[in-house]
Parts: sequence; C-alpha cells; structure tokens
Amino acid sequence: MRRTLLASAAMALGLAAAATAARADEIKIGVLLGYTGPIESLTPGMADSAELAMSEVNAAGGVLGGATLTGVRADSTCVDAAAATAAAERLVTSEGVAAIMGADCSGVTIATLNNVAVPNGLVMISPSATSPALTDIEDQGLFFRTAPSDARQGEVLASILADRGVTEIAVTYTNNDYGKGLSDSFQAAFEAKGGAVLISAAHEDGKADYSAEVAALSASGAEWLAVLGYADQGGVGVIRAAVDTGGFEKFALGDGMFAESLIDAIGSDLNGTVGSVPWSEGEGADAFVKLAEDSGVDPDGSFRRESYDAAALIALAIQAAGSADPAEFKAKVLDVANAPGEKILPGELGKALKILADGGDVDYVGATNVELIGPGEAAGTYREYEVKDGAYETVTFR
Repeated sequence: MRRTLLASAAMALGLAAAATAARADEIKIGVLLGYTGPIESLTPGMADSAELAMSEVNAAGGVLGGATLTGVRADSTCVDAAAATAAAERLVTSEGVAAIMGADCSGVTIATLNNVAVPNGLVMISPSATSPALTDIEDQGLFFRTAPSDARQGEVLASILADRGVTEIAVTYTNNDYGKGLSDSFQAAFEAKGGAVLISAAHEDGKADYSAEVAALSASGAEWLAVLGYADQGGVGVIRAAVDTGGFEKFALGDGMFAESLIDAIGSDLNGTVGSVPWSEGEGADAFVKLAEDSGVDPDGSFRRESYDAAALIALAIQAAGSADPAEFKAKVLDVANAPGEKILPGELGKALKILADGGDVDYVGATNVELIGPGEAAGTYREYEVKDGAYETVTFR
C-alpha cells in the first residue's frame, strides 16, 4: 500500500510539473547523459548537439506561440541505475521538465524509464540506448530512440567480419544490458554466416588490470577479438592488456568503443581495427555538419546526430500537439518523424514549426534519415570504419 501511495504521489508530481511546463513561457527539456562514467568523453558533444536543436527552435521564435526551450543537464553516469533514477526524479520534481532527451546507456535508460518516466507519464527519446530489451519494454507509448537497436548492429558487425574472411573470433563484452544484448546479437549473426565464436566472456568495468581476462580469451586460439564495451572504461583496458601481452593484434569494435580517446590511449597498435557505429550520410547529415560547425559545435562524434534529432523530435511533437503536456504530445512523435509531410532537414526547424502551426504535416528527416518503425524504433544506418594511420576512416555505410 505504501508503495502504491508513493507511486501515486510521484505521478501527481510529474503531471503537475508537465502542466506547469505546458503553461509556461519556458519549457524545460532534460538532457540526461553520462557526464561521468565509462562514456564521459562522448556525452558533452551529445549534449551540445541536443541543445543546438533547442537553440535553433528558440531562434525561430520557440514553440506554442513563443515558448522557449531550455535544456537541463543531469548525470546518468551510464552505469549506476540508482544515481540515474535520482537524477531523472530531480528533473521531474525540481525542474518540471516536459520530456527527457536520454538517457544514454541501455541499463540506466531501462531503469529511468521504468522508475521515473512511465510512473510520471514523461516522454523519453534516447539517442544511444541500443539494447534489444528496449524494443518490447512496457513504456505506455512514452519511449522512443533515434539510434537503431543492437539487434541490427550485431548483424552489421558480423557482416563486416565475414566480408573480410574472418571465420573465428573471441568476444568480450561489458557486463550489463548493453554488452550482453549486443554480444548475443553478434554471436547469433556471426554463427548464422558460418563463423565460430570460440569464447564469449563478460568483463567488469573499473578494473586496473585485464591481463587475466585477455589470457583466457587468447587461450581460445582466436586471432580476432571483438570488444563490445566502453571506450573510457573496461573496453580500453582489455585492448591495452591485449596489446601489452601480445594476446591479440586484431580487434573488432562495437559502437560504445568509437571515441577519439581510444585512439589517444592505444596509438598505432589500433591500426587495422574495424568496427561499426550508428551514422548516416546524405543531405541531412551534410546539413547537420554545416549547422553544427557554423554554431561552434563539433559534429564529428558518436551519437551527436542522434542527439540533435532526439531533441528536434521533442520540439516538433510539442508543436504538433499544441501542448507541452506529454500525455498530449507523445502520440505526435511518430507523426512528425515519418511521412506524410514536407521533409525537414537540420537547420529547417523554423520552417517545420510554421508548417505545424498552420495545420500542415512534416516528415522529419533530420541528421540521421529519421524513420521510426514499430514501437518508436529507429531504422538506422551504420558506418563501417577501419583505423588507419591513427584515424578512423569510413569504409562504407550499411
């Protein structure tokens, strides 16, 4: 009974905050990302990109006849579910946010969705939570993501390796929802292509030495090691130990490993490494690069395009609904993301807001060729890359 009363009180607080946001001249949007933790080198650029979309909306006159958008940052830590939940609760109860752009890592996204967003009826659009477990989660129509599921990434990474003639591999993954989901997806796809995963073992983040883990992986006899972890945590530790001990020289990386900090840490020993990361090309991607560079935001980094698109979708859904109440605008997210309607690129949010205000329809293309399928899933494309001469080089898009 006490739990029920507390949940009811939380719901009331959330609804009151949303109602306040709907009436105000300022609408707050939570930017819930891991500013500390295993992807801390990635998240500042993600936050800047999300806030770039909000600034563009404000420069065009705001939403709902002049309400401005304000980003409120909160730290998900990426890995601490309790801390992420507390941060999300603060966004709801203290800041009165109308929606959350985030969270980032899959485990904390699941926790904040279940513990905060759903009980409070709050819309969340994640730019980077990719666990397949989020596909079927009970979200009451409140959760969306602009990065594709790891069910797709596993297939892409398996294809990258199969196309290079790799038939045997060792796999290590960070021991959480993201790592396990991507590992399972990759192994199923790799084996379906005739490959063999000789060993698949979790690693814990935060250790000072990973030589024992590398020794076990190397004992499998595999020449290639797939590292499905984080560039600022256990993933880089595993690669450093592999290089130092001579356990492996050939690496395949998941999206959580794509970061300049990894190249800085490993150096030339990373040359020849291949990997996949959600990315896009085309008119929308080019428009984002120009907009970001003109605004002093670095466009070249993981999930920056997805973050811009997540914030833009929130703004357009609010405008389409004529309300900042998430109970009203959650149903408009899919509408503004997909056809029919006039196609909208980065830098054209002002045009989209006017079309919606006049009763028209928009098809938000954005920076990532946005198309939301099923329960708010991103179809998505991936960048296949190889590290050459200490830099990430695009091979193709898949």
